[in-house]
Amino acid sequence: MKPLVSILIPAYNARQWLAETLQSALSQTWERKEIILVDDGSKDDTLTIARKFEWHNVKVFTQNNQGAAAARNKAFSLCQGDYIQWLDHDDLLDPEKIRSQIEAVGDCQNERFLLSGPWAKFWHRPSKARFVATALWNDLSRTEWLMRKMEQNLYMASASWLVTRQLTEAVGPWDTRLLSDDDGEYFCRVLMVSDGVKFVRRARAYWRIVGSRSLSYIGNSDRKREAEWMSMKLHIGYLRALENSERSRAACVKFLQNWMLSFYPERLDIYGEAAEIAKGLGGELLIPRLSWKYSWMRALFGWRFAKGAQRLLPNFRWTLARFWDKVLSQVDNPKPVLVPDGH
Repeated sequence: MKPLVSILIPAYNARQWLAETLQSALSQTWERKEIILVDDGSKDDTLTIARKFEWHNVKVFTQNNQGAAAARNKAFSLCQGDYIQWLDHDDLLDPEKIRSQIEAVGDCQNERFLLSGPWAKFWHRPSKARFVATALWNDLSRTEWLMRKMEQNLYMASASWLVTRQLTEAVGPWDTRLLSDDDGEYFCRVLMVSDGVKFVRRARAYWRIVGSRSLSYIGNSDRKREAEWMSMKLHIGYLRALENSERSRAACVKFLQNWMLSFYPERLDIYGEAAEIAKGLGGELLIPRLSWKYSWMRALFGWRFAKGAQRLLPNFRWTLARFWDKVLSQVDNPKPVLVPDGH
């Protein structure tokens, strides 16, 4: 019998995108699938929209608001799949995504591989998404994958992965303490118990850009900064457990340096702790640099003002671009996404 794939969707205040995401899951050409959605105490009509898809074999559950990681853990506890496809409530899958990855398992005949695939960012029109390859878009060993991620500050979208139940059970639950980068830390743990990464070029996923509404957006949230710092220290521990070499230690220092702008100057305690870790790794942590476009503001108005401008002005440009993309999407496809009527 062909394996069952569980598509697991955590949802919170997702009324704007949920129907499109669910239709993306239902459109998978891999027929043996179950779709489980957990509404994490939404304050809008997310649950009402989700319920309309129950007639299409979508199982809908709800819980009090506990965060995306807790919703994912509940979804997994309810599923029966041999493979797990994680899908955020605003992201999309190519119709052949899951089929391509399942077929790749047969080609390599190793169910302990972690399956990945290409992914691209979009606002409202997935047809305009550009797939730009990175150093992670290859078949890689556990150590090489994590090394490249930390050396080059790369990442993969959650929807790009397909994970066997065996690996999912071995790695344990998502870490509910992590309000940001919970997916980055989780898939590092999956990587640790796998035999490496199998990259499937036909298995495309689409990651929607939502700006400051994204879980990964830190902004001025101290709780998210602390969660990010926790995830970073876990990353360093994972890589050093795989390989404690000069290259791995240098990768850890570079990883710290790349992320320090998220903490400096607001959290000098975290910066100081990071500097001590870098020193212990044989490196040196420098004061982070602002982009040349904003560095002149630092001399006139100080660090906080210049850093705020570097964060907010691009967000303003992205907001305008996202609005224009929405207008063009309505011109290209004036019909709204259809929501089932329950019959």
